[in-house]
Amino acid sequence: MAAKRGKPPRRAPSPAASASEPMAHREAAHYILNQVRATVDNVDDTDVRRFLDLMRGAKSVIVFGRGRSGFVGRGFTVRLTHLGVPAYFVGETVSPPVHEDDVVVLLSGSGETFSVVVTGQVAKKLGSRIVTITGQPDSTLAKLADLTVLLRTPTGERQRALAPLGTLFESAAAVFLDGVIAEWMRTTGATEESMRARHATLE
Repeated sequence: MAAKRGKPPRRAPSPAASASEPMAHREAAHYILNQVRATVDNVDDTDVRRFLDLMRGAKSVIVFGRGRSGFVGRGFTVRLTHLGVPAYFVGETVSPPVHEDDVVVLLSGSGETFSVVVTGQVAKKLGSRIVTITGQPDSTLAKLADLTVLLRTPTGERQRALAPLGTLFESAAAVFLDGVIAEWMRTTGATEESMRARHATLE
């Protein structure tokens, strides 16, 4: 006869923050904004120009990242499409085969995300140019790239409390890539109106 299962032990309630303590959301927002600005300011303009030149000379721009970095990459892909650039995100059913005249843009804070590394290695073997956006200059992705855009973000107790895990890198990557879109617009004469004409009409 099977033994009766006892009730699981009650978990001790987690200590609630006192209502008199200041809320963290505003401090976190200010911290993230300040760190993202500092990170983006540290990117060399020469790297931005080379990034733009590589994309302009490519047949297609292929973008890939995983997790929240992937969300950032998808957003960048959409904006490139609005500019009239043939851009695709890896794994979509409409993504074409990668060729040697394509540029592959890879996002990974650690530069070691397994599926992103494998994607970069395959693209490299096919002869594509690789642009890596990462926080780690000595990472596998940085070493296989033709161009590495370094987004170095701080670590420490305050970062862990206000911007845990990859928050700072992901936020910086999103802002940096939106800035790249603005520079593309400036140098090509593209406008919000011309981009709106390519905006999806079925959503």
